[in-house]
Amino acid sequence: MKYLFVLNDPPYGTERSYNGIRHARELLKNQEAGNEVHVFLIGDAAACAKSGQKVPQGYYNVESMLQMLVRHGAQIAVCGTCIDARGIADTDLVTGGVRGSMAMLAEWTGWADKVIVY
Repeated sequence: MKYLFVLNDPPYGTERSYNGIRHARELLKNQEAGNEVHVFLIGDAAACAKSGQKVPQGYYNVESMLQMLVRHGAQIAVCGTCIDARGIADTDLVTGGVRGSMAMLAEWTGWADKVIVY
Protein backbone atom coordinates (compact mmCIF):
# COMPACT_ATOMS: atom_id res chain seq x y z
CA MET A 1 0.00 0.00 0.00
CA LYS A 2 1.04 3.59 -0.60
CA TYR A 3 0.47 5.98 2.29
CA LEU A 4 0.64 9.77 2.38
CA PHE A 5 0.91 11.38 5.80
CA VAL A 6 0.05 15.08 5.99
CA LEU A 7 1.32 16.57 9.26
CA ASN A 8 0.09 19.98 10.43
CA ASP A 9 1.23 20.48 14.03
CA PRO A 10 4.58 21.73 15.38
CA PRO A 11 7.21 19.21 16.43
CA TYR A 12 6.82 19.94 20.13
CA GLY A 13 3.98 21.22 22.30
CA THR A 14 1.46 18.76 20.89
CA GLU A 15 2.06 15.14 20.02
CA ARG A 16 0.13 14.99 16.73
CA SER A 17 3.16 15.18 14.42
CA TYR A 18 5.12 12.88 16.75
CA ASN A 19 2.32 10.31 16.59
CA GLY A 20 2.00 10.67 12.82
CA ILE A 21 5.70 9.91 12.43
CA ARG A 22 5.40 6.92 14.76
CA HIS A 23 2.45 5.65 12.71
CA ALA A 24 4.45 6.02 9.48
CA ARG A 25 7.37 4.18 11.08
CA GLU A 26 5.16 1.23 11.98
CA LEU A 27 3.92 0.96 8.39
CA LEU A 28 7.52 0.88 7.13
CA LYS A 29 8.65 -1.75 9.65
CA ASN A 30 6.84 -4.58 7.89
CA GLN A 31 9.08 -4.98 4.83
CA GLU A 32 7.03 -7.92 3.51
CA ALA A 33 3.96 -5.69 3.20
CA GLY A 34 5.82 -3.54 0.68
CA ASN A 35 4.38 -0.33 2.12
CA GLU A 36 5.55 2.98 0.71
CA VAL A 37 5.33 6.18 2.77
CA HIS A 38 5.45 9.83 1.84
CA VAL A 39 5.28 12.52 4.53
CA PHE A 40 4.28 16.09 3.71
CA LEU A 41 4.86 18.70 6.42
CA ILE A 42 2.67 21.78 6.18
CA GLY A 43 1.85 24.75 8.42
CA ASP A 44 3.50 24.55 11.83
CA ALA A 45 4.72 21.02 11.01
CA ALA A 46 7.30 22.64 8.72
CA ALA A 47 9.39 23.17 11.86
CA CYS A 48 9.58 19.37 12.26
CA ALA A 49 12.05 19.33 9.35
CA LYS A 50 14.46 21.89 10.87
CA SER A 51 17.87 20.30 11.32
CA GLY A 52 19.94 20.75 14.46
CA GLN A 53 17.10 20.27 16.94
CA LYS A 54 18.23 20.26 20.56
CA VAL A 55 15.88 18.60 23.01
CA PRO A 56 16.23 17.68 26.69
CA GLN A 57 17.89 14.34 27.38
CA GLY A 58 15.34 11.55 27.28
CA TYR A 59 12.88 13.54 25.14
CA TYR A 60 11.97 12.46 21.63
CA ASN A 61 13.72 14.21 18.73
CA VAL A 62 11.49 14.71 15.68
CA GLU A 63 14.49 15.41 13.43
CA SER A 64 15.98 12.00 14.26
CA MET A 65 12.63 10.32 13.77
CA LEU A 66 12.21 11.85 10.30
CA GLN A 67 15.73 10.81 9.32
CA MET A 68 14.91 7.27 10.41
CA LEU A 69 11.88 7.30 8.09
CA VAL A 70 14.12 8.41 5.22
CA ARG A 71 16.57 5.59 5.94
CA HIS A 72 13.67 3.17 5.62
CA GLY A 73 12.61 4.55 2.24
CA ALA A 74 10.11 7.28 3.08
CA GLN A 75 10.05 10.52 1.14
CA ILE A 76 9.78 13.74 3.16
CA ALA A 77 8.66 17.07 1.70
CA VAL A 78 8.05 20.38 3.43
CA CYS A 79 5.72 23.14 2.21
CA GLY A 80 7.99 25.79 0.67
CA THR A 81 5.66 28.67 1.57
CA CYS A 82 5.53 27.42 5.16
CA ILE A 83 9.31 27.22 5.61
CA ASP A 84 9.73 30.64 4.01
CA ALA A 85 7.19 32.11 6.46
CA ARG A 86 9.14 30.59 9.35
CA GLY A 87 12.57 31.68 8.20
CA ILE A 88 13.77 28.14 7.50
CA ALA A 89 16.10 27.86 4.51
CA ASP A 90 16.15 24.83 2.22
CA THR A 91 19.67 24.15 3.51
CA ASP A 92 18.27 23.96 7.08
CA LEU A 93 16.07 20.95 6.30
CA VAL A 94 16.75 17.53 7.74
CA THR A 95 18.82 15.16 5.64
CA GLY A 96 16.49 13.68 3.06
CA GLY A 97 13.89 16.43 3.38
CA VAL A 98 13.04 18.51 0.31
CA ARG A 99 11.17 21.72 -0.42
CA GLY A 100 7.67 20.85 -1.52
CA SER A 101 4.71 22.70 -2.98
CA MET A 102 0.96 22.43 -3.18
CA ALA A 103 1.44 20.91 -6.64
CA MET A 104 3.61 18.20 -5.08
CA LEU A 105 1.04 17.60 -2.36
CA ALA A 106 -1.65 17.24 -5.02
CA GLU A 107 0.54 14.80 -6.97
CA TRP A 108 1.30 12.75 -3.86
CA THR A 109 -2.41 12.69 -2.96
CA GLY A 110 -3.16 11.10 -6.34
CA TRP A 111 -0.29 8.63 -5.86
CA ALA A 112 -1.48 7.43 -2.44
CA ASP A 113 -3.87 4.60 -1.72
CA LYS A 114 -4.54 6.18 1.67
CA VAL A 115 -4.08 9.76 2.93
CA ILE A 116 -3.68 10.13 6.69
CA VAL A 117 -3.84 13.58 8.23
CA TYR A 118 -2.45 14.46 11.66
